[in-house]
Amino acid sequence: MTAAPALDPGDDWRGLPPDQKALYAERLAVACARVGIGLGDAAMPGELARRLDREFVSRAHLRLIDATLARMLAARQAGEPGMRVMINTPPQVGKSSLAGEWCPFWWLSHRPRDRVIVGSYADALARRRGRRVRQYVREHGLAYGLELDPEYASVNDWLLTCGGGMRSTGVGGSLTGIPGDLGVIDDPHKDRAEADSAEIRENVWDWYSSTFSTRLSPGAPLLVIMTPWHPDDLRGRLIKAEGTVDEGGRWVVITLPAFAGTDDPLGREPGDPLPHPKIAEGGVEAARAHWEEKRRTSTPRDWAALFMCDPIDASGALLTAEQLDAAYNPRPVVEPQIVAVAVDPSGGGRDEAGVVGGFRGDDGACYWTHDRSGRMTAEQWGRAACELAAEIDADRIIFEGNYGKDMARLTIRTSWEALAREWAERRPGEPNPYADRLPPRIVEVHSKRGKLLRAEPVAAQVVEARVFMTARMPELVGQWLTWRPTSSLSPGRIDASVHLTLALLRPPGTDTVVSSPKGGPSGKSPIHRRRIDRG
Repeated sequence: MTAAPALDPGDDWRGLPPDQKALYAERLAVACARVGIGLGDAAMPGELARRLDREFVSRAHLRLIDATLARMLAARQAGEPGMRVMINTPPQVGKSSLAGEWCPFWWLSHRPRDRVIVGSYADALARRRGRRVRQYVREHGLAYGLELDPEYASVNDWLLTCGGGMRSTGVGGSLTGIPGDLGVIDDPHKDRAEADSAEIRENVWDWYSSTFSTRLSPGAPLLVIMTPWHPDDLRGRLIKAEGTVDEGGRWVVITLPAFAGTDDPLGREPGDPLPHPKIAEGGVEAARAHWEEKRRTSTPRDWAALFMCDPIDASGALLTAEQLDAAYNPRPVVEPQIVAVAVDPSGGGRDEAGVVGGFRGDDGACYWTHDRSGRMTAEQWGRAACELAAEIDADRIIFEGNYGKDMARLTIRTSWEALAREWAERRPGEPNPYADRLPPRIVEVHSKRGKLLRAEPVAAQVVEARVFMTARMPELVGQWLTWRPTSSLSPGRIDASVHLTLALLRPPGTDTVVSSPKGGPSGKSPIHRRRIDRG
């Protein structure tokens, strides 16, 4: 029988037989675990996860989160004041697995004497996090200098032999007597109903303020992982109270919406989709289809909050979510009398152009059918308006001429001509939707009064069931739900929908707020008298 090696073989350990070397390594790891010497060698939690879990996959957004968590550990090791990191992403993209489960295990592998405290919206979820991290310690801990103390090994409160460990609890749960060297809050709000409740939001804040934050030791970092629900949820209150690092405040905020906006932290172009762990790396179109499906099946409010990480406060808006939902009519059976595209050109300090298409039906109602708005240059919005006009066979393009009216008119005309040439070059011999018909009439409208006086009549038409949407338009609906009469902002989508509606319906009294397009809506164009049935 081979004798067991001494605990300290000195410089000769490299020459030990494999079985003795393995035994020595195990005894050394146990000794390190007893005295609290971490053997962590993974620079980031994702690196450790990929090493120990074959099913764990990394994507660009998870690598960004990974790097931020590594910065948080480095700051703690250097004795700097604890970083506060907030991660906002859509649901089911791997953030909780990485930051809520692998991160505590990885942290303890470097700092085994630390106590980690984890809070979630319910005890059951908190226990699940505690059980998962405890299992990592049981299966892999010894190799990283971590040994579970058998005397203190409950699911929601366990210790290591060196004194570190993890305590997990639901919102409202007690942490009395438990110090926190790393704080993790993972999804403090359960669902929409709870997030919408002012009382429950206050309870979450009270628990954070009086219980969770008071247990953090000096210099302890804090990590908040959540999907936004409400402007006044825990995420919103923390930013309001302490500010972001970019603003000179405390919080490093990583916000990764389903579709990128400007200044995206991943470097995505506006409109690019967020990767997904269950979609192959580089599968941009598959990711786009996934998020488009989520957009199609979500209410505008849920899409804005959960998937675009931009919660909507619906109080004080001209229209409610219920009123806009009632205006959704995907299968109207009407005959269009006038089909139009309305454009609110980007300008006046804005970078969003509104491009909305629709028609007036023989029932006297206005139907919004398409929203092609976005952050665009003049060339881009001109092409977007003309392409939509060709697609829906519009007989007019309506544009606001308050700023640069001659340039806007020229942009539309030259865009139509350019599209006609490009079509002929790319598809010679095929019917040309730009050259085989008369161009749409270009109609200028001029806003005479403020946005509120223009938008109020349109909101009234929605309430009176004279304006409908034939497709889901979450961004347009979101702007109607978030814009306030006191706001100085002038969202392009709302402006375009207002111009379209006022031009097609001409509600009584609106001549004082917007000029009437020449030709008015009374004239009918025979080529547009077709039945619309989108079933």
